[in-house]
Amino acid sequence: MRTLAFCVALALLLAPAGRATAGVPTDQLRHSVDEVLRILTDPDLKKAARTAERRRALRAVANEIFDFAEISRRSLGIHWQARTPAERQEFIGLFGDLLEYAYVSKIETYSGEKIAYLGEAVDGDRAIVRTRIVSHTGIETPVDYHLFLRGDRWRAYDVTIEGISLVGNYRAQFNSIIQRSGYPDLVAKLKAKAAERPGAREVGASAPPPASAPGPKGPPKSQSP
Repeated sequence: MRTLAFCVALALLLAPAGRATAGVPTDQLRHSVDEVLRILTDPDLKKAARTAERRRALRAVANEIFDFAEISRRSLGIHWQARTPAERQEFIGLFGDLLEYAYVSKIETYSGEKIAYLGEAVDGDRAIVRTRIVSHTGIETPVDYHLFLRGDRWRAYDVTIEGISLVGNYRAQFNSIIQRSGYPDLVAKLKAKAAERPGAREVGASAPPPASAPGPKGPPKSQSP
C-alpha cells in the first residue's frame, strides 16, 4: 500500500521561506512548523538515546496539525457507514499509525527545504492554506492544506500535492481492496504494514477516539465525502 503521497506532503512541513500577512489557519500551521523545526534542530534530541522522545514530540505536533480520525473516515469513504464502532476505532488506530509513522520517518530526513505560505481562503469553519515547496535545486511544488475548525484549532483533513488529494488517493486504494477481497483483507494489509515497521508501536501509539471521526457536517465544497 503506497504512502508516497503522504510522505511527500509531510516532508514539506519544513522551514518557512517567508512571512506574509495571514489569518489564524496559516498562523497555526506556521506555529506547528516552527515547533517541528525546534524539535529537529535540538542538539540533545538528536542523540540516539533520545530517539523515542524526539519521535513522541514529532507525533504530538502531527496530532496538532492533522485530524487523523477525520482523515481515516474520509479515506474509507462509503465503507465507513457499514463499520461498527469497534471496527471504526480499529481502523483509525491502524491507519493513524501508518500516517503518523510516515510523518515521523520522513520528516526526520529534513535537510533545509523551504516552504512559502502563499495565502489562505476561509469559508466559515473551512479553510485552505496554500503553500509552495522550494527544493535545493529551485523546483517548486504546490501543496494545499484543507482544514476545518474543531474547537479553537484548525485541523487538516486532507492535503493536495500538485492537485492530487491524499484522501482521494487512499480512498481509491481502499475501495479497490474492499471491492476485490473485502474489508477484512484491508484490515489485514494494514496490520501487516504495521508489523513491518520498526518501532511502529511506539511511533503510532495513540489514535484519536472514534467519537471525533465524523467531524464537520457535510463534505467540503471542493471535495467528495
